[in-house]
Amino acid sequence: MRPTLEPGDWAIATVAGGVRPGDVVVVEHPERPGFEMVKRAVRVSKGDVWVEGDDPGSSTDSRTFGAVPTDLIHGRVRLVWWPPSRVRLLGGLR
Repeated sequence: MRPTLEPGDWAIATVAGGVRPGDVVVVEHPERPGFEMVKRAVRVSKGDVWVEGDDPGSSTDSRTFGAVPTDLIHGRVRLVWWPPSRVRLLGGLR
């Protein structure tokens, strides 16, 4: 998810609720149960979400496995809290 999230960043996610395009989400890989990834929600339609990494050259995302069902979206990343130099909110709190 570079540059949004860098290696070593620690973030807090909350239960997903509604997902909007542009949200940074925790998503379960549709072909690897239990494996969670952080991606950006792109197209959101009833029942599924298109997710992409911010670095397309090194990202496994919906371009590989297609849109994911909304029940595989486990949360929205709200806050980067570590390291202190990168503390910030991601997206608006709603």
